[in-house]
Amino acid sequence: MCSSDLIPTHKGLVNLLKKEAKQADQVIIATDFDREGELIGIDALNQIKTTNPNIEVKRARFSALTVKEIDNAFSNLEDPHYALAQAGEARQDIDLIWGATLTRFISLSAMRLGRQFLSVGRVQSPTLNLIVQREHERRAFKSEPYWQLKARSSYGKEEFVINHKTEKFWDKKEVDKAVANICDEAVAVNVKKTEKNLSPPAPFNTTSFLAAAANQGLSPANAMRIAEGLYMKGFISYPRVDNTVYPKSINFRDILTALEGTDKLGALAKKINAQTKLEPTRGKRMATDHPPIHPTAAVRKDAVSERDWKIYELIVRRFLANLAPKAKIASVRIDFDANNEPLYIRGSQTKSPGWLEFYPYGKRKDNPVPDICKGDKVKIIEKIVEAKETQPPARYSQSSLIQKMEELNLGTKATRHNIIKNLYDRGYTHNDPVIPTDLGIAVADTLNKYANKISSPEMTAELEAEMNNIAQGNSKQEEVVDRSRQILAKTLVELSTKKEEVGQQIRAGILESQTLGKCPNSEGNLRIIRSKKTRKRFVGCSDYPDCKTTYPLPQYGEIIPLGEICPECGSPKIKVINKGKRPWTICIDPNCITKDEYKKSKKNTK
Repeated sequence: MCSSDLIPTHKGLVNLLKKEAKQADQVIIATDFDREGELIGIDALNQIKTTNPNIEVKRARFSALTVKEIDNAFSNLEDPHYALAQAGEARQDIDLIWGATLTRFISLSAMRLGRQFLSVGRVQSPTLNLIVQREHERRAFKSEPYWQLKARSSYGKEEFVINHKTEKFWDKKEVDKAVANICDEAVAVNVKKTEKNLSPPAPFNTTSFLAAAANQGLSPANAMRIAEGLYMKGFISYPRVDNTVYPKSINFRDILTALEGTDKLGALAKKINAQTKLEPTRGKRMATDHPPIHPTAAVRKDAVSERDWKIYELIVRRFLANLAPKAKIASVRIDFDANNEPLYIRGSQTKSPGWLEFYPYGKRKDNPVPDICKGDKVKIIEKIVEAKETQPPARYSQSSLIQKMEELNLGTKATRHNIIKNLYDRGYTHNDPVIPTDLGIAVADTLNKYANKISSPEMTAELEAEMNNIAQGNSKQEEVVDRSRQILAKTLVELSTKKEEVGQQIRAGILESQTLGKCPNSEGNLRIIRSKKTRKRFVGCSDYPDCKTTYPLPQYGEIIPLGEICPECGSPKIKVINKGKRPWTICIDPNCITKDEYKKSKKNTK
């Protein structure tokens, strides 16, 4: 049983529960069915049992707020899932202990107190470390030059580009030699035509849904907020789920019939419903908590916001694609010989769109090639040499980051989107793909150097596995929390012996994060400064008082130096991030001509 010594935050609600419990003979827990929901239900139950200890307890378990689901849940009541609630409470305890203790230590070491405190977390820190280590890889990366060889060609009236079989020439002499060898004609020496069936995507679980939403320009945190709203309105099923396999209990025909009344999507639903058989795709993750995310009711586009519709349409289309036939793609590869230089061209064409008709996100355009047979000759019109450089590893996008977190077992379906949001809110990251700030790099590097356990995913994944064991009844809550305390205590001992070094490294990073660039009027650096008298912040020169160059700054929001120069006035550019608002980028010179439009719009609003 979870602890009952919690301090109520809504005393009126708790008193009402206790009052009603005196006259009741049964209580039904009907919160969301997951760790957090079960914990809320058991906490409420503990309050009820203080006035009615012998009350009968049941659990109504549902995955969608529809009449049919609710009726079915209350007609088939279960016992409460105490182990699930204990796993949720263990997570709360561990995250609070780790977060509060480490945040206080790091903030005190760096002398960042009050609103300027530095946040450290059991899941947040290894996630930040992933981003920072990728940034270090990019900065350490040394580009190497290479060349690619192509040929603009023609066959009949059609023009097209064919490629040299050597993907990258690392020696300029070799590519020049190949160019000299290629004659005016190339002969088709092999034509390979294939057809393949492209299977529909797996059903949406939380991670794949948030990744898909991020690819459509919505952050994981916003996508989850919208999905939760759609769930509460009864439009979609519960959005916090690991499962990618539809249970047999789902009536696809009923859902499709309902969707036929949906704006724009109704015709597509009707087309799927006309199929003789409905056989959904299956993903690799099978769980019994909730079905994959799917629509549960029709929605009029004009009845919801633009963002709500965007998420609803994404979920409906994924659901329809899960039931749609495979797509058929025809591929062609033609190999050519041009005076012993191997060239080739690839092409593809959709023969039957199948599920791509219903789920077009990321769909590639057809790339047809001329109808060339073995032995045919094509003309070489122009030889093209492209000089390129190898590129550093790509930064994580929010989409790829949330998938990486699932792969490493960092956080859960219910927490990952908020972890990513916290990194932005704390000023540790910005942009998408995700770029760490100097402050984020300083915090991650310090933890990595002096307390590697905090920043490595292994320890966090180990604790996540322990909490899964609690939910399954294989581990005890108290033992898992105690083990986490022991790990934390050992980590703090290690950190305490290096407290001064920890503080110095983070303070150096903070100083770096407050440096915008070179001063135009001296040899000093422009830095973000806060006035001791007014507490207002501004940009000043490090050579003050010899140099009195200053620039005003917005007084609210996180300021992130971009390391970029305004092309119009040559002043440094910054990004300003205000919680709940869209970030904006400006140069610091108030007289720059880029500010003219802003000044006009501000004047017109008066």
